[in-house]
Amino acid sequence: MSQIELIDKTKVPQHIAIIMDGNGRWAKQQGENRIYGHYEGVNSVRDVVEGAGQAGVKFITLYAFSTENWNRPKEEVDALMELLVATISMETPQLNKKNVRLQAIGNLNSLPPACLAELNESIDLTANNTGLTLVLALSYSSKWEIISAIKQIANDVKDGKISPDEISEKNIQQYLCTKHIPDPELMIRTSGEHRISNFLLWQLAYAEFYFTDKLWPDFRKADLFEAILNYQNRERRFGKTSEQLTNP
Repeated sequence: MSQIELIDKTKVPQHIAIIMDGNGRWAKQQGENRIYGHYEGVNSVRDVVEGAGQAGVKFITLYAFSTENWNRPKEEVDALMELLVATISMETPQLNKKNVRLQAIGNLNSLPPACLAELNESIDLTANNTGLTLVLALSYSSKWEIISAIKQIANDVKDGKISPDEISEKNIQQYLCTKHIPDPELMIRTSGEHRISNFLLWQLAYAEFYFTDKLWPDFRKADLFEAILNYQNRERRFGKTSEQLTNP
């Protein structure tokens, strides 16, 4: 029986978040520069998105570029932006063919104009698709997101739209980039690193974490299926005891 056949479709995580780590190290192992690893990583994105759709996942968020990544060497940043534009342009017809909707979160206005224009065009062209939603986290960091939310809440309090006593977990969620997206139930990080690197800090509060030593360019849909199977063998208690789950 194949891995996809072993997956219980009634227990598939609705939303999977992925930190795609290891492109640079993978390229170094091949004797190439870091950019080569990013180009190869696109193949993993394509395969994993296809696998997520086959498994019945509804949302997949990829940590594509963090606010901290702007501090990398200029030639690498420029190459990444060029790759992003080219990839989005090239992949949009396939997204439509596979009924995948594209969305993006992050400080998108900080992206180069050509990159932002291509991104917005692809978002518009896939807006009516009803299958998997692919969310790209671009120029994103959770601290940036939370600070932005706090500023918006402070302005709304100042303008009398909300009182401090009305601030709750539920309405804070409405000020986040992901207000229209369910919180991830599973977070995957490749490359053997065991940290979340300023990614969806609020949203990952009760997510299951899955770490693999595989570098991102080597990660494929079979690895995604393995992560989902691992997730399905875990007990998610949300603060309750095992006994409460078995004897509600």
